[in-house]
This record gives sequence, structure tokens and C-alpha cells, in this order.
Amino acid sequence: MTSTASGQNARSTLPVVLVHGIWNRAEIFTALKTYLEMNGHTVYALSMTPNNGDAQLERLADQVAAFIDSVLPQQRFNLVGFSMGGLVSRYYVQHLGGLARVEKFVTISTPHLGTLLALGSSRPGVRQMRPDSNFIKALNRHKDCLKAVEFYSFWTPFDLLILPPWSSLLGIGRAQRLLIPSHNRMIRDQTGLAAIATALA
Repeated sequence: MTSTASGQNARSTLPVVLVHGIWNRAEIFTALKTYLEMNGHTVYALSMTPNNGDAQLERLADQVAAFIDSVLPQQRFNLVGFSMGGLVSRYYVQHLGGLARVEKFVTISTPHLGTLLALGSSRPGVRQMRPDSNFIKALNRHKDCLKAVEFYSFWTPFDLLILPPWSSLLGIGRAQRLLIPSHNRMIRDQTGLAAIATALA
């Protein structure tokens, strides 16, 4: 086997870390985790607490960093963030050292530009997901650093939680519209599972 082929194989088998959204736990990734494992990936998923928006997203990112350091010390990996988990993962990548370790970074139905739905809550973590919140503005001022990783954004025009749905578009990396009928089905529908697996392959 040539050294180039060996390098490609090493990249394709990097472990994958899954980061969930608000009100979710690691179990929401059951279908995606099974699908990726059937495609040869080693997959890790954590449950962040509290998961209801009471914690600021920076604190949840601290949990992600601690989890990754415990299960994958000093190792490169691929990162997948769903919904709010995409923002938490971005903070980890952009501010907590993830940029040096993440090979591929996939976000799914993530409110990169905020969501109008967050205007209806006063919880600290939810307020950070409002359009033009200080958190969103700070992340997006430095979004170009994500060009250092393979960055993907999957979204659906039928999303009723990310409002408007195109708030999932960041303007960098590879964006793909999936015609999946709801937010949570993005990580359960066969179309979504296949798209995510292809990005990670």
C-alpha cells in the first residue's frame, strides 16, 4: 500500500464525536450512530447538562472539550454538531483548541445566524441563539478560521425550529440543502444519514 493510500485510509477511519441540541441527550443520535458504525466509524456521543438552555453555550463547550480529552486524548477526530450542538461545537473548535484536532466538522440544522424562535425564551443559552446575539456575532466575526477544517453545513427548508431555515448557512465550507420534512428527522431520515456519512467518508 502506498503512503498516500495509507493516509487516506487513516483519515476515513477517524473517530467521530456527536454533539446534540437543546432538550436532547446522546440517545437522539441512535440512528446516526448505528448508521456510521455500520460504515466503519468509531462513534462517541455525550449528554450535556443542563440541556434546556439554562447554561450558556460556552459552559456546554467546556463539557465537550472535557469529554473529548477523556475519550480521545491527543487524537484527531471528526466532529458532528446537531442544532444547538453545532454552535457549541463551533465554540469548541474556534476557542477551545478544537481547530488543531478536528479534521472534518459537520453541522446539521445549526442556527449559525441565530433563530427567531429563540426570541421567545429568556434562558441564557437560548438567548445566545437569537439573531445578532453577542455570542453569534463573536463566533461569526472569526468564522474564517473554519476554513482550516473540512466544514459542512446541512439544512432543510422545512425546518420549523431554525427560523428562517437558511440561518443554517454560514457562507463558507460546503452547504447542502436536504429536502427532509422536519428538524429532528435530519439525523434519522435515510437521506440525512447518507449525506452525513458521505461527508465523513
